[in-house]
Amino acid sequence: MDTLSYKTISANKSTVNKQWVLVDAEGQTLGRLSSKVAKLLRGKYKPNYTPHVDCGDNVVIINADKINLSGKKWDAKEYIRHTGYPGGQRKINATDLFKKDPTRLLEKSIKGMLPKTKLGADLFRNLKVYAGTEHNQEAQKPTAINLNDLK
Repeated sequence: MDTLSYKTISANKSTVNKQWVLVDAEGQTLGRLSSKVAKLLRGKYKPNYTPHVDCGDNVVIINADKINLSGKKWDAKEYIRHTGYPGGQRKINATDLFKKDPTRLLEKSIKGMLPKTKLGADLFRNLKVYAGTEHNQEAQKPTAINLNDLK
């Protein structure tokens, strides 16, 4: 029996196979879409997944302005930030944030599902979100996938 065949293969920056993926967010629920996209960015659907390496795909999301939120989350879900000054806590609900910029709602949801480290910041840079059907990544030739086929 050859013991060398049992070595664990660990991916690194030079051996990672990154692809461009196109995701259509029309009619998708925010949280379910976000969790699957976070897994794509992280590379968890690949057999050579390595936790400390950016081995995920580059993801382009279109139709971010056509996502759904279930229940009363449009009014009840609040996003809190702080200005840094005393008494500087600010709240905005999902409806108002969506009216300001439809892509921010999806970006905040996905960013919250990524690691809170330098790796998470690098993974977040692999995400491009667009409100309409037009996007600036035609040159990369992204392959369209159906998120309902993924677990």
